[in-house]
Amino acid sequence: MSEYIVEMRHITKKFPGIVANDDVSISVKKGEIYALLGENGAGKSTLMSMLFGMYEPDEGEIYVRGEKVKITSPSHAAKLNIGMVHQHFKLVSNYTITENIILGQEPKKKILGFLPSVDIKNTDKKIADISKKYGLEVDPSKRIEEVNVSIQQRVEILKMLYRESEILIFDEPTAVLTPQEIEFLLKIILELRKGGKTIILITHKLEEIKLVADRCAVLCQGRLVDVLDVKETSTKKMASLMVGRDVDFKVAKSEMNMGREVLSVENLVVKNKDGFPVVNDVSFKIHEGEVFAVAGVSGNGQTELADAIAGMLRCASGKIILNQKDITSENIRNRTEEGISYIPEDRQSVGLVLDYTLSDNICLKNYYKEPFCKNNLLYKKEFKTYSDELIEKYDIRSGQGSDTNVRSMSGGNQQKAIIAREIELGSKLMIFVQPTRGLDIGAIENVHKQILRERDKGKAILLISLELDEIMNLADTIGVIFSGKILKIAPASTLTGNMVGEYMMGVKEHE
Repeated sequence: MSEYIVEMRHITKKFPGIVANDDVSISVKKGEIYALLGENGAGKSTLMSMLFGMYEPDEGEIYVRGEKVKITSPSHAAKLNIGMVHQHFKLVSNYTITENIILGQEPKKKILGFLPSVDIKNTDKKIADISKKYGLEVDPSKRIEEVNVSIQQRVEILKMLYRESEILIFDEPTAVLTPQEIEFLLKIILELRKGGKTIILITHKLEEIKLVADRCAVLCQGRLVDVLDVKETSTKKMASLMVGRDVDFKVAKSEMNMGREVLSVENLVVKNKDGFPVVNDVSFKIHEGEVFAVAGVSGNGQTELADAIAGMLRCASGKIILNQKDITSENIRNRTEEGISYIPEDRQSVGLVLDYTLSDNICLKNYYKEPFCKNNLLYKKEFKTYSDELIEKYDIRSGQGSDTNVRSMSGGNQQKAIIAREIELGSKLMIFVQPTRGLDIGAIENVHKQILRERDKGKAILLISLELDEIMNLADTIGVIFSGKILKIAPASTLTGNMVGEYMMGVKEHE
């Protein structure tokens, strides 16, 4: 019998305009954590989608437990004990946790001996037991729309465990998690391995691979570059293999040249739907040529703060002054016209229209202006010309160029499209919320350089990030938010990572 539980031999998969996988062969041992590393759009998710039955390879063979198989659907994969947690969760928001987990495999019982019914009560108990066993506690009766992202991810993992999956595929599992949630998930993955599961981890986060993986396959532009023993390989070597060049982990930053005040936030209060203040009496200023970074643990009001400045949330009280003009009551378009660019936290729900083409999405903020629109007529040729320029300038990878449906693009390339659109607006104030979430190491390096390039052009930058290293590398001024209040504002040069971390946890009092 083969020592490998999964073998994918000479796999090739093509889509219109792109070769996603080009003659890729990997072999995964039973009980190991095997990482797939690569840039955004390198073909990692496509390769695993074939193992999970979402696509069929154009060429090549798949073997599971030594037997050649043709996996035709996810339900077929489930029968082979293969499960997958997708980067963008496949959950029904108005169903309960239990209903999502058992969907398609509903346990039946008979009422009055003959009426078929789904046995929710006993299944709730079974799921609660499984969740406790693996340290993934959930309330089975809660609806998906009532729980946060990390609980939703637990539900996806429980779906695999409920179906008794033995081969577990995790596609960018930490892309939407906070640092604390990432640490918890990595412990869970190690525990699953101890329990005899085989883990395939799709990621571009080198630190996570070093913490948990045994071996690592590196993909670059659809081709397999190398398979590495993780313990014996440096993150620097992994990064250069993945990107095809040496990568700078620390970005070079010039001295700040602060100009006039661009944004003034005065005593801002934003309330949630229950009337509770999630942003509570917040005040700060940002100047030309300054990166003002808001640091905080997820859920402390930083996203609502950005949404309020961009016009997506109404302010309960306080003022937002942009370029000496009160915009507190202005709508989103007027704020954009006044000079705000906004890269939101949730690229799919807020940043893009997924069923529009890439060119339509890139022109979303200026389609009504010349040369895109004249006499109320849209000129799609101008859309395409502009989009083609940005695709090349920002290295946005897409199968059919400007005509690509955005939904079909990788998450990282969707993010690049938003960043390109917003930077090219040339706004005086640029708001970046989690700008590098879901990006590979090469793309992160480029985004950091772009942010500092805009700052050096005299733009005011509001950066909101959960990545403390990102904040310490980029910020000129740091404001630390805790429970909706800014506890500390100080020049970044006067703060250490530990000091910022203490404020983030609410340990230090406001001075």
